[in-house]
Amino acid sequence: MNRRLAYLLAPLLLVAAAGCTATAEQPGGPAPATRAERPSPFADCAALTAAPASAVPAPNGTPGDPLPELTLPCFTGGAPVALRDIKGPAVINVWASWCPPCRKELPAFQRLSERADGRFQVIGVNSRDSRGGAQSIGEDFGVRFPMLVDQGDAFERALERNAFPLTVLVDADGRIRHTDSTGALDDARLAELVRQHLGVEVGTEQGS
Repeated sequence: MNRRLAYLLAPLLLVAAAGCTATAEQPGGPAPATRAERPSPFADCAALTAAPASAVPAPNGTPGDPLPELTLPCFTGGAPVALRDIKGPAVINVWASWCPPCRKELPAFQRLSERADGRFQVIGVNSRDSRGGAQSIGEDFGVRFPMLVDQGDAFERALERNAFPLTVLVDADGRIRHTDSTGALDDARLAELVRQHLGVEVGTEQGS
């Protein structure tokens, strides 16, 4: 008798177990938790096409070539920015999160942007990188200056350069005065480049 009762109850137990599984997968059940997209750590790019408040005139000497006829999206918001519409003076840093010298020098560029005092702009170009990698570096290093995105290497190819990191100094007339690919730059070297090629004196605050 007990064996017969077990045979009768077994199908009912299987149906009950299947019902629990089905209920959990029904559309009306609780949705899996999704991680909200983090806000960008970088500034918006709207100010890039407006002249710095206290822009310094282009220094004397033979001007270089204009910035390439290239349009790149802003990391924050995605608005397109034509490089030739950027108002100088400007210091442009080309970097990627997977590049150790890039990571080493980024804090110095952030400090330079804080000491610019409206005389020039500091702009980043994140190249050949993932959005998540750039986002994490920006957050970890407190980088806040405006950031453009070059998913390939169009900017470097237009400059006929293939180096990471790459720093480009642009005068008030939008002309390239100098490109530097010597490796990670510190506060003192950046101050020297800005003084020599843009005619702007900035204090040095050597980072650790």
